[in-house]
Amino acid sequence: MKNNVIMIEDFEKISSYDYIEWEKLRDRTIFVTGATGLIGKLLVKTVIYVSSEKGLNIKVIALIRNREKAERVFEEEINSKSLIFIEGDVQKLQCIDMPIDYIIHCASVTASKQMVTSPVETFLTMVKGTDNVLRLGQKAGVKGFVYVSSMEMYGNTAIEQNPITEKKYGYVDIMNVRSCYPEGKRAAECLCSAYANEYALPIRIARLAQTFGAGVSDEETRVFASFVKSAIKNEDIVLHTQGNSVGNYCYTADVVGALLCLLTKGDVGEAYNVVNENNSMKIKEMAELIAREISNGKSRVVFDIPEDSLKYGYASDTNLRLSAEKIRKLGWKSEYGLVDMYKRMIVDWK
Repeated sequence: MKNNVIMIEDFEKISSYDYIEWEKLRDRTIFVTGATGLIGKLLVKTVIYVSSEKGLNIKVIALIRNREKAERVFEEEINSKSLIFIEGDVQKLQCIDMPIDYIIHCASVTASKQMVTSPVETFLTMVKGTDNVLRLGQKAGVKGFVYVSSMEMYGNTAIEQNPITEKKYGYVDIMNVRSCYPEGKRAAECLCSAYANEYALPIRIARLAQTFGAGVSDEETRVFASFVKSAIKNEDIVLHTQGNSVGNYCYTADVVGALLCLLTKGDVGEAYNVVNENNSMKIKEMAELIAREISNGKSRVVFDIPEDSLKYGYASDTNLRLSAEKIRKLGWKSEYGLVDMYKRMIVDWK
């Protein structure tokens, strides 16, 4: 995966953000789990690029499960002295015999279908895996630790609760198999808070909105990608639900900037929503936006709802609209709206 013009433009923009305290990362080592996933790979690529441009001498230890895949993903960085691969699984993570100064824990199951076919593995990856990474951070005496969580941990919130700040929570039906994901995120966050309080581990939690933009694989099949692929071909955009669930979105580079901001800033043991509030809308509204702005009205929005939607892993409808007020107080802001997110992703694919 070569870094194209759009991605390099993103790297350069992130390097210029004054809300990231780059000097604190000089001559330090950052351990990144889930390093070949969307967020993990962009974090690794960004840090290596900025370190080279600014002469910061930052090393990145990337936890990977498949070296062949990692070498494809990091084709541009593979020969960099800043990048170190460690093969392994967070559920079986052993002690790492090298100094670690910071940790960003991204590893998680993200495919909805896998959540319903492998709920045990989904839950344990988050809880047992997070415990292993927290223990590693405790033993290493890290200066900063960011746990990458999800807006799904809020569960089903009521309209009157909006905007959703970090202290407002909704209902999660723990007997629904799909709940292994939001409940797993809640449990992992609770564990992070426990380590922060008992062991003074400098943890911040990032509750991400759905993230996409430059860096997303052109093989991505999630809703946001399938919609735009149809629009590019001027085909109908097909919804498999009523599309009434509210989605919250944020651009890839904005999320990477937020995680690097939280690595050195913010209150220990606290959670922060990461979202562009202007991008919050119903799924069907997003589909209509894509049809209008990307296919110039040549695509239609149509519905094809299966009788048994549970087996496909679709999350239940939610009215959640996230607030980013808390992280904005640290200086962070989101740069890209939904149309620009799509346009930059399309250029990146080409």
